[in-house]
Amino acid sequence: MPDPGNYRKSLWEPVGFPNGPTSWDELLKGSAEIKKSKGVQLGLGMSQEIDSNMVLRALMWSYGASEQDENEKVVLNSPETVAAVEYMTKLYKDSMTPEVFSWNAASNNQGLVAGKLSYIVNSISAWRTAQGQNPTVADDVFFVPALKGPKTALAAQHVLYNWIVPNHAKGVDAAKEFLLHYTANFASATYNSKLYDFSAWDKLTPSRNAWLASDPFGSKPADKLKFLQDALPWSTNIGHPGPASTAIGEVFNTFVIPNMFARAARGEASPQQAVADAEKQVKAVFDKWRAAGLVGG
Repeated sequence: MPDPGNYRKSLWEPVGFPNGPTSWDELLKGSAEIKKSKGVQLGLGMSQEIDSNMVLRALMWSYGASEQDENEKVVLNSPETVAAVEYMTKLYKDSMTPEVFSWNAASNNQGLVAGKLSYIVNSISAWRTAQGQNPTVADDVFFVPALKGPKTALAAQHVLYNWIVPNHAKGVDAAKEFLLHYTANFASATYNSKLYDFSAWDKLTPSRNAWLASDPFGSKPADKLKFLQDALPWSTNIGHPGPASTAIGEVFNTFVIPNMFARAARGEASPQQAVADAEKQVKAVFDKWRAAGLVGG
């Protein structure tokens, strides 16, 4: 599932961005003006929930920062990470309110649907909800791909399903049969998820691009989702530029990255100190799993 930017066109057009922001610098400029002139805040969380985890990693990658390198060596404490934290601290002060520190996974969705946020980073699910609950807002919501930073433009895959059949399972053959059937018929999953679920293999959903070019579920305009045809180049895995792993999973699930950004944004620590403290936590996690033989480097 791609993780694009969702923006309110009626708010961004008056501040000079009718097609939404294309870079983190434009996001800062436009969102600050919207909050100043309209009183509508930006919707990027810094709390212990999945969307904060996703968007803050996207910001880090755009600056050339990451938790690990391609060889699974911890590299969080870098000038690039500090620069990303400094940016987010300014973005918070200019464009947001303290509520972003206590959000849950539904908060940015609910805020967008209610018309209280100018921009969020999320899958298309919030907009789909608005189609049913607040069509006026839904028609005003448009999308942009990953924002450009000083180094690149990347976003995390919003969700990646993993199916596991444990050795102790009693219905292994039935489970395998189900997984083969599920995969072979993934076009049905894509359609019935209202284009939320994409297959890892494009050939299994031959109609996907046609659906994105002309949404079967009533988007206005009908081609609002066409840009997702090219989502793969700007989407990547948690753990980029290295692999996902048990260590990356624990860092993700203990919210080290959102806590790092939140400490600096709230003024509890300097960006440099927040990053240094976070790296100590990440190294401890990696050391544990490397000792168990489950992390390389």
